[in-house]
Amino acid sequence: MNFTTQPFYVLSILCFMVVAAVYAGKTKFGKQFGAALLVILFTAVLANLKIIPSASNSIPLYDGIFKYIAPISIFYLLLNVNLVSIKRAGLPMIGLFLVGSLATTLGILISWVLLSPENILGEDGKVIAGMLTGTYTGGSVNFNAVALEYDFQEKGILYAGTIAVDNVVTTLWIVVTLAFPVVLRRFWKDKKVLKSYEHLEKKGRPEEESMDLHSLMWLLFLGVGAYFVSDVIKQLVPQIPSILTLSTIGILLAQTKFVSGLKGSHNLGLYLVFLFLAVIGAYCELSAVTALKDIGLALLLFTALAVLLHGIIVIVMGGLVYRDWEMIAIVSQANVGGGTTAIALAESFNRKELILPAILVGTLGNALGTYLGFLVVFIL
Repeated sequence: MNFTTQPFYVLSILCFMVVAAVYAGKTKFGKQFGAALLVILFTAVLANLKIIPSASNSIPLYDGIFKYIAPISIFYLLLNVNLVSIKRAGLPMIGLFLVGSLATTLGILISWVLLSPENILGEDGKVIAGMLTGTYTGGSVNFNAVALEYDFQEKGILYAGTIAVDNVVTTLWIVVTLAFPVVLRRFWKDKKVLKSYEHLEKKGRPEEESMDLHSLMWLLFLGVGAYFVSDVIKQLVPQIPSILTLSTIGILLAQTKFVSGLKGSHNLGLYLVFLFLAVIGAYCELSAVTALKDIGLALLLFTALAVLLHGIIVIVMGGLVYRDWEMIAIVSQANVGGGTTAIALAESFNRKELILPAILVGTLGNALGTYLGFLVVFIL
């Protein structure tokens, strides 16, 4: 009996790899990569050592995680998007963030025209462009939402390579956003547009919430029910991506007082995302790595140019209107790196009053990213 293909054996290994990645991601060395990339690397090693199945001998469990777990994880993460509370970020932050989101879309499209990545990436190029638009508007939630619609996650090496390039460019952009306020204020004196947000109610970060039985039973029901509804709508109107319907349901439910009061949706969604990424790692076979030489370079150039163009547009527009270089840097980081890196930047600048607005505009990005990602795929 070959136990390496038994679903509960494989699932237990995947779950343990999530545990290992989360713990490793908290170490000084692991923080440079993050738990998401580490879980991919860990399971990739196990799959290539034949400890768990890989892409060439995939098992139904993997398909089930791709088909059900991954979309529902996105639904849970979107339950933290409170559109009503976003207005508390203030018009300057919201306005700049919307400019940044538009700049991301324009950056991707201009980079596409200048570099013609489709010559190397083929039809995958359009999907990658949509994924990058999503992630550089809101975050990995939107990245995965676009990928799932086009079954891009099944291209393990290319998918993992895109994530790796995304991590490299995001890290470089953190350095840029830390530096440009210092440089620009030497030439143009900046001004702090948002001076105090002490009057705002401070809420704990979603990952700090504990889950109770009441929340768990409702979250499981809502996740399964929303998936069913999105699947029915997909059958009735095939032109509408099911993940887009599922995302819309999640955002709408998040605006209700009852659902927003449920605890633990972020942690539940994040855990399921890690489980999904563990399967991505299993799909990364070394035999396919050699194909990423030219593709990897094309990905890096395309992504780096798109983010650079985003930055130029945001800095120019923000400088003309507000000239609060630190706020502009934080908003740009909320686009490219997400709410977590935006918070880190606010703390680095000692702009405590911008931490909560950074969190709020980050959730706005989660709401917008998937829609802009699909728009880019449609345009290209």
